[in-house]
Amino acid sequence: MSASLSSKPAARNDRFLILIPNYNDWPSLKLLIKSLDHTMQAHEIETDLLIVDDGSTIPPGEVLEYTTYQSLGRIEILKLRRNLGHQRAIAIGLAYVEAHISCLAVVVMDADGEDDPGDVPRLIQKCRDEGLQKIVFAERTKRSESIAFRVFYGLYKALHVILTGIRVRVGNFSVIPKARLQSLVVVSELWNHYAAAAFKSRQPLCLIATRRADRLSGRSRMNFVDLVAHGLGAMSVYGEIIGVRLLVLACILIFAALAGAVSSIIVRLTTNLAIPGWATSTVGILLVMLTLGVMLAFLFCFVILSGRQGSAFLPCRDYAYFVQEVRRLRD
Repeated sequence: MSASLSSKPAARNDRFLILIPNYNDWPSLKLLIKSLDHTMQAHEIETDLLIVDDGSTIPPGEVLEYTTYQSLGRIEILKLRRNLGHQRAIAIGLAYVEAHISCLAVVVMDADGEDDPGDVPRLIQKCRDEGLQKIVFAERTKRSESIAFRVFYGLYKALHVILTGIRVRVGNFSVIPKARLQSLVVVSELWNHYAAAAFKSRQPLCLIATRRADRLSGRSRMNFVDLVAHGLGAMSVYGEIIGVRLLVLACILIFAALAGAVSSIIVRLTTNLAIPGWATSTVGILLVMLTLGVMLAFLFCFVILSGRQGSAFLPCRDYAYFVQEVRRLRD
């Protein structure tokens, strides 16, 4: 069953909606949905489910045909025209929910099970405690990945703090109340990275400590290149801040090169300490540094200015271009 994008928001004001982006990870998703249903039933929380199919090449088949759910109500698949990646699938899903589904709040989580379903009621309760006015993020206190991954992730977090001044503490796992969703879908940076966009746009938010679980099925399809691209996407949201910090660094390089060149000339002309040929070599090297500093300064100025020209993508306006169909599996 397909739903039209022009339809009015469905009246589900008393329910929570769980949004899960998925790319070919149907076996894990099936296990996750069953676990979610048991958890929500135990805590007497009624939820609907929206799966964002990020251009999967493997059809879901019968993997989602399970009719004995107790707490899950409506289940829909939002199929995208092409694969866009995890973050952009989330952006389109959130924009679709804001436009077409009325709910108390949206729970965003991954399909692989590493976002523990057992933590969902805690996130929801925290959101309720905050009066449904703050985004609640799951803060990772312990990770389950390999040592190599944790080493590179630690290096990434250090670089992120140096360039942006902001610590990396959260992923996608979160609860977004309706009031915050209406604000978030007009944040253009949502197209690049959901969590970074929430922090950059200064949304009211809070954190709750969680532990990352193990995958429910199979292995992660994210390779090293994908992880690097994901990290760069997060940092791109702070392009203006990074540009300013690097501009300051370039200015320091320029002043250091000028001071060094002037000092070398003074020493060469006013003292007998000069070694034949050293002043020329030193000034030449410093001039190269000066030229590099000036070029970098111009580059970072353009980065800062380009970040203030607006974005070509606005989630609430442009999401529909990427939606192929909406399939309802359960009412």
